[in-house]
Amino acid sequence: MKALVYTGPEQLSYLDVPPPTVGEGDHLVRVCCVGICGSDMHAYLGHDDRRPAPLILGHEVAGVIEGGPRDGERVTVNPLVTCGTCPACREGYDNLCPKRQIISMPPREGGFAEFLAIPGTNLVKVPDTVSLSQAALAEPIACGWHTVRRSLAVLYGAHNRALVLGGGAIGLGAALSLKAQGIDDVTIVEPNPARRTYLIDVCSQTVLETAPENGLFDLVIDGVGYTSTRAAASACVRPGGVIGHIGLGEDQGGLDIRRMTLQEVTFVGTYTYTAEDFRQTAHAIFEQRLGALDWTDHRSLADGGGAFEDIRNGAVAEPKILLVPTAAPERN
Repeated sequence: MKALVYTGPEQLSYLDVPPPTVGEGDHLVRVCCVGICGSDMHAYLGHDDRRPAPLILGHEVAGVIEGGPRDGERVTVNPLVTCGTCPACREGYDNLCPKRQIISMPPREGGFAEFLAIPGTNLVKVPDTVSLSQAALAEPIACGWHTVRRSLAVLYGAHNRALVLGGGAIGLGAALSLKAQGIDDVTIVEPNPARRTYLIDVCSQTVLETAPENGLFDLVIDGVGYTSTRAAASACVRPGGVIGHIGLGEDQGGLDIRRMTLQEVTFVGTYTYTAEDFRQTAHAIFEQRLGALDWTDHRSLADGGGAFEDIRNGAVAEPKILLVPTAAPERN
């Protein structure tokens, strides 16, 4: 099969590789579209030791099952594979499973390929009324859905105003999740002018270039994770408010610990999502509670290297690029 393989820092090669081995309980999925995530970009730049070359990246996948009892079923893929038996899994915190694996990280190859092998329990059936392009967004949006759910669970007092730092797919997904979970006054901060205009004109979002450091937001979600965005989150959140942190841009700095202590600001760190969060997100997509989800740019998997370069250079207005294998049976 053909695959886009990460072969070293800033190197991607479109190669012939062996098809995946389908293990017990696995299904073979023909990949129809797969998103480029910020973690894929970190690996591409050589900044992620968890993803050593050579490796097939990509974990935001939708496709069609080939073979077996579910042959022909259209599915979206939860890429987080867990043991199902440990205390975390049994109590519904499966994203914290000590044996968790994720496709695009060894030992599991990712979805930048024509085929993917994945346990059947990780597949959510997609109704015919929903495009696979929309279904592929379940993974990035589920990150924001999980953060919103966990943050609202510990937020006391007003639940009226939210600020989201970052207007990529994670940030936009968090903004859509906030509205779907009951917060109507949501503002996104996005410094890139092309993306900011796109979010306003195409996605109908309220977007600012810089964060208003006024301490008035009940909930601030950092979808970027840099020192500067954590500093902005610390300044923007109200006393007694919550900072929900998704971004993994940098590993330290930015939080105003003194202000958080004196004004009882809660910091909620979140990683991916639980299986239930993923299912809830998928069904929110199926029920059209997250909007049209038409904010994607489609590129051929063979041209994936150019897509990575465009993202790196800030030349992409759309929050998400989806790569499409040439042999994909459905591209909508």
